[in-house]
Amino acid sequence: MAYFEIPPFTDKGKDVSFGGPAAGDKNGAAKPAPNSKMSMPTGPKTDFKNTSTLSDGTQIGVATVTGKKSGFTGKVWVWAPKEYSDPKFAKSGFPVMIALPGGPGFPGNYWMGTDLGLQTSISKWYHEGKGKPFILAMPVLNPAPDDGGVYWDGSDIPGQPKMGTWLTEDVPDLMRENFRTIKSRDGWAFMGSSTGGFAGLKAVLKHPDKFKAVIASGPDIVPDSSLWKGHDKEKAENNPELLAKQLIDKKGPDVYLAFQVGDNESNKKTLPDVQKFVQTYTKGPIHTSLRVIPGGQHNAKTYVPNMGLGPMEFISKVMEGPVE
Repeated sequence: MAYFEIPPFTDKGKDVSFGGPAAGDKNGAAKPAPNSKMSMPTGPKTDFKNTSTLSDGTQIGVATVTGKKSGFTGKVWVWAPKEYSDPKFAKSGFPVMIALPGGPGFPGNYWMGTDLGLQTSISKWYHEGKGKPFILAMPVLNPAPDDGGVYWDGSDIPGQPKMGTWLTEDVPDLMRENFRTIKSRDGWAFMGSSTGGFAGLKAVLKHPDKFKAVIASGPDIVPDSSLWKGHDKEKAENNPELLAKQLIDKKGPDVYLAFQVGDNESNKKTLPDVQKFVQTYTKGPIHTSLRVIPGGQHNAKTYVPNMGLGPMEFISKVMEGPVE
């Protein structure tokens, strides 16, 4: 009955509670010390609904959110590892990973499904000492289907929905409102594949004061949406190559970019483009790793298991959490 999602044998659609009471809640939220590295959930609490329950009892929730800064309304799926509910970590802030899909990136985010095993892998890597117990935020990447190959590059393209602000401001705000998080950028990272890999890479290079690391799988390296036509200045401001050069010139802050690319990608330019980026910009504050996946293709089923063979460990060594 649970397999066929027939009530009452399934939790799908039921309320999911994340984050516990907001800071200052009269019901007794533990107040962190003044010098604490963690941030209690600020509220207002979001109404998340269950979409899946994993074998360890953790749940994936979803809510439709209107970003206060972007004005965009879209879905965000969230998941917290089992440790988040462990009394041992009741006063701890957890790191957040914003996971971005490739493909249409609307109206879903394929990382929210249990078929790819991202959530179970996050837990597995943590217990193996390879990764952090990341809370996952899985927002829609685009504001509409990519009819005719149109997509938004995870950016604020003039005259278009502000998808850059959505990903780098509104989604992190949502996580701070509902979860115990980490105050500094040491607890904030991106992960993405294909165009989602580009968006995550660009977000970290554009906002190194807010985000410390990214795992970019089979990413584009430069913005190439057709919607940039007539907006060369703004396009340049969202170009990872130019952003990397600016960060090197400014001498920081340090960022950690973990790339993985299959050697059998559908776009034969992907691997050489990433190799060129790594060779050109790995200096000063820019730290990189590159895993070339033998036989790897341009899909999430290739990327998830290989994240545990280097990329996850590379970024986790510089990320914090859980912290009090």
